[in-house]
Amino acid sequence: MLLGINAGQIHIPLGDVMSTLTGNGTAENQLTIFQFRLPRIVMAVLVGMGIAVSGAILQGISQNPLADPGILGINSGAGFTVVLYMFFIQGSVVFTGWLSVVIMPFVALLGAFAAALLIYTLSWSGGRVTPVRLLLSGIGVNAAFGAGLIIFQMKMEPMDFMKAVIWLSGTIWGTNWTFVWSLLPWILILIPWAVYKSRVLDVLRLGDPIAAGVGVPIEKERRLLLIIAVALAGACVAVGGGITFLGLIAPHIARRLVGSGHARALPFSAVLGGLLLLSADTLGRVVMAPMELPVGIVVSILGAPYFIYLLLRKL
Repeated sequence: MLLGINAGQIHIPLGDVMSTLTGNGTAENQLTIFQFRLPRIVMAVLVGMGIAVSGAILQGISQNPLADPGILGINSGAGFTVVLYMFFIQGSVVFTGWLSVVIMPFVALLGAFAAALLIYTLSWSGGRVTPVRLLLSGIGVNAAFGAGLIIFQMKMEPMDFMKAVIWLSGTIWGTNWTFVWSLLPWILILIPWAVYKSRVLDVLRLGDPIAAGVGVPIEKERRLLLIIAVALAGACVAVGGGITFLGLIAPHIARRLVGSGHARALPFSAVLGGLLLLSADTLGRVVMAPMELPVGIVVSILGAPYFIYLLLRKL
């Protein structure tokens, strides 16, 4: 976080950063840090936490190590409804007013749940959801929503079109404290709820017959956990755009470090997700300065090879 505050087009030495954080900095540094960089840093951490936990839940309930809200099309569904909202209601991709920012997660939630319902329905076979069908259905739904996004983007004004493209690729540029406060309740409620359900995830990992044998209502718990995962992904997409592969990478690293028990893996996935997205955002700001790379592109560059590795190893 200190490096993120320090780096950027306006370089602030670490000594000045510490002075500003303790209330002894200049007015210019206070404005740059507290109104521009700190909201962006906090947003990167929150979005990373939400997407990572969403990916960990999806991998647990589907028993599919390749599950990720971006790969499965949940992010595309959320992004589709947000673009519709921008096109028909706002008329611009520039977020204006605190009410619009607060409404965004709910709009994204509608698209995320629509995508999840389609994926769940298409994946259902023989009385259960199979991992391979889940992955293939998600890829198909992702492509369908992606095509719909292009149709409405082509009808936008050129400037709005470019902003929408950058936002959908994953970006937290232009974040302010209103965005942080709109996302914070979702993170504070849903992640502890997911950790509370960690024992259910552990039982589901053993297979449906064993879970049913110990008295777990399988489909009820699976649907509840799916709602938590989709809600986290939708809220994060609403403010951070489509960030793919983060929900795939963070849970795998967490399980390698602390084991497969979800009581430890979920919190650790959240920490790693926040760290990875914050690192990717900082890297995107400095690697091609003064131009910035969208954070979603940086994460995809890092995550795509790992996804291919898992695909070749597991299938």
